[in-house]
Amino acid sequence: MISGKTAVVTGGSRGIGEAIVYKLASLGANVAVIYAGNTAAAENVCNKCKQDYGVEAKAYKCNVADFEAVKDTVAKLKADFGTAQILVNNAGITRDGLLAMMKEEDFDAVVDTNLKGAFNMIRHMTGLFIRNREGCIINITSVAGIVGNAGQCNYSASKAGLIGLTKSVAKELAPKGIRCNAVAPGFISTDMTENQTDNPLLKMIPLGKMGGTDDVAEAVAYLTTAKYVTGEVLRVDGGIAM
Repeated sequence: MISGKTAVVTGGSRGIGEAIVYKLASLGANVAVIYAGNTAAAENVCNKCKQDYGVEAKAYKCNVADFEAVKDTVAKLKADFGTAQILVNNAGITRDGLLAMMKEEDFDAVVDTNLKGAFNMIRHMTGLFIRNREGCIINITSVAGIVGNAGQCNYSASKAGLIGLTKSVAKELAPKGIRCNAVAPGFISTDMTENQTDNPLLKMIPLGKMGGTDDVAEAVAYLTTAKYVTGEVLRVDGGIAM
């Protein structure tokens, strides 16, 4: 059970992250919502958690790619919540383009947010987990990090790196009672995929449809309580990466 524990969710103001926040709050977890830009959206998510689920919820604006900013944010949430037991690294961006024409800054921005951002959060929260002798880290990767995707070399590289990070962290922190797993969504219906409705890859999904944000949130919820699972990559993709 996670009731009464504190969960930190990056990119928690919309899309998959928002669904994860609501799911964990519905299970009784207090939530720290990390967001990058839309303050009103983040506050709305927190207000819904308080009103609908009766938990504590607070929003923190932070660029997860900034090492020092993450350090300061973790200090703030520690002051507000006392500690935390769950971290969900969901923050992610895309800057799609063909490799031959991709700008260096587009490659760097995606890797810095999607991969280094997860490292930054894990790095600064590990101390809390070690003191608790308990911690659950869940990294939201992608099937693009497993099978690759043309036009997304930056995104696929960042998500593949996240899988490697997950497995290394799992091995390193297991003796401290800390688990680290990943969830790899496929085509999930969000505002980030609204321009993918004509993608021919959709026809290759064995289950014949895109997934929903709640499908990913359910997988995250499972991993928060799966006490004997670590270093795993759980696909939520309708079978496309089988």
